[in-house]
Amino acid sequence: MSRSSRRGHRRLAAVTLAITASMFLASCADNGSSGGGESVESGSALKIGLVNEQADPGTPTAGGTLTFSGYSAVTSLDPAKIQVAGATGGSELSAIYDVLMRYDPIEKTFVPQLAQSLEPSSDSKTWTLKLRDGVKFSDGTSLDSKAVVDSINRYVNNKAAQSSLWAAKVASMDAPDASTVVFNLVDPWTGIESMLSTGPGMIVAPAAQQGDQFTPIGAGAFTLERFAPNEELLLAARPDYFGGAPKVDKLKLISIVGAQPTAEALKTGGIDAAYMRTLTPILDLIENGNPGFIDIPSLGYIANVNMAEGRPGSDLRVRQAMAMAIDPETLNTRVNNGKGLPGQVIFQDTSRWHNDVAPTGVDAAKAKELLDQAKADGFDGKVTFLSIQEPSAQSTALGVQAMLNAVGFDTQIEYVTGAGDLVKRMYVDRDYDMSTAAGSLSEADPFERLYTGIKSGGRNNVTNYADAEMDVLLDQLGVATNDEDKKAVLAKIQERATETVPWIVWGNVPTLDVWNTNVHGLKQSIDGIMLFDSVWKS
Repeated sequence: MSRSSRRGHRRLAAVTLAITASMFLASCADNGSSGGGESVESGSALKIGLVNEQADPGTPTAGGTLTFSGYSAVTSLDPAKIQVAGATGGSELSAIYDVLMRYDPIEKTFVPQLAQSLEPSSDSKTWTLKLRDGVKFSDGTSLDSKAVVDSINRYVNNKAAQSSLWAAKVASMDAPDASTVVFNLVDPWTGIESMLSTGPGMIVAPAAQQGDQFTPIGAGAFTLERFAPNEELLLAARPDYFGGAPKVDKLKLISIVGAQPTAEALKTGGIDAAYMRTLTPILDLIENGNPGFIDIPSLGYIANVNMAEGRPGSDLRVRQAMAMAIDPETLNTRVNNGKGLPGQVIFQDTSRWHNDVAPTGVDAAKAKELLDQAKADGFDGKVTFLSIQEPSAQSTALGVQAMLNAVGFDTQIEYVTGAGDLVKRMYVDRDYDMSTAAGSLSEADPFERLYTGIKSGGRNNVTNYADAEMDVLLDQLGVATNDEDKKAVLAKIQERATETVPWIVWGNVPTLDVWNTNVHGLKQSIDGIMLFDSVWKS
């Protein structure tokens, strides 16, 4: 392997870790219940949307610092180096770069942010982006069509998180004038809207990259004042932001370790806003009266099963037996004191993509029958469940072990120290039989993570799942251009998933963008990302 190839391999591994860590961490957060009030007693009472909506606050006031605690500490300010999501620096980076488009989760539609408009051709194979007049990067240069094309090309060339799908879907980009970018697609595709709301839509200034040196220069509402990786990001308001100078003077962006300490910091005013994805503190904050936005990504609590040759999961009967042996309701009782969102379907009834297709079902007798068939063909019944040493993860592991062993498996639990070790074992080394994971499918557009997660041979397909019929369905989902057609294909994907078990689904984990009652003007976007350009404190 050449030196450049080794560098490329290390870079890809690092990006893979960044992508998957946020998805995994959602599933292994401490979801145990120790309170949560009377009016919202469980996750089953939660619905996607605003909670504790605020009355009209009156005229915005200027000044002050807003302190936000993200789910994980920011380690890079380059959107081509991280997975841009609410859990992994998406809100923080959007303050510096902004995004071309924003997803409005209330209206369930994409709206222009830095862009003025984004319009498809009649066949959705050509999309035309118009830029706003007068938008400038923080170094004073203009955000024009060439800057957009160059930034997206840089993103793809750096093999960033969404680069492979972008490269597969976008044939070329044209810049016919300074304010217009035309995206020429390989096939009809609406996913470009979500792409331009996340990493590819965070446009870095031409001067940002100078050789190996990267400087965070964007067109967002704030500029860098201080960055201590894993500790604090301090941003200052831009008086020349295209939407007008932000009302707050500074953003202080940190990450408090632990969901309960984060919730307590909100209650005491130590922080002003946060991103949460742990059930008990979420219920507690809602009961406390904190305003916020609840999201419930699909496939939030699942098990990945390694289907590589020689692994137990390579036998479909073994995967089916696992799925039928493990009761999500029992896991919910053990892990969440019965307060979670258990289920076996991809899209629960909280999702706009929900369908009535039956899941695998829980059937211990059938599971034993399938396992016995596999054993008759030489399977020894042994399987290892990989887990971190953390209370709720251990509860999950022990529950899985008990239910699998009850139908005839010989299940051993292998503990690793932390999430990073587990992510490496599962997503980089592919050295595992079975482990907790998360798909975290966005309500805005579930295609991207379904496609990259279970498409045969896909970069993020860490289970080695390969099914020609599912590949056809994923391709059909990719070219569906309206919600009705997408729902029809997603129902077929559920049917095929029930038959072929690409993962074992145990339920969902809610997330909460949350703030104190004196905070106003926060805007939600895709995947838990918040935009701060209009925020103010009363």
